[in-house]
Amino acid sequence: MNHSSSSIRKTYLLVYLGLMVLLASTVGAAFLPLGPFHTVAAVGIAIAKAILVALFFMNLRDSSGRTRLLVLAGLLIFSFLVGLTLVDYLTRVGGLPFLQ
Repeated sequence: MNHSSSSIRKTYLLVYLGLMVLLASTVGAAFLPLGPFHTVAAVGIAIAKAILVALFFMNLRDSSGRTRLLVLAGLLIFSFLVGLTLVDYLTRVGGLPFLQ
């Protein structure tokens, strides 16, 4: 991991610019008439931002395989819990309003 100072700065600058573009797209998507897809667009952009932060600012791209495996396990558990919450919500009286 012998990176020069200028390449590290360039990488962080590019990541910062990418995050700013994603921020602008989040704000822009809020004003578009997307209907029920507002949430889908916002979550997609948020996932892209989280991946950038995890890879570069948390140094996940230079981590060992074990660290990456633990991060994937955490994401798997999180998605399982979100799925259980969604199933619980859908089985209640009324369910989702746009499915009726």
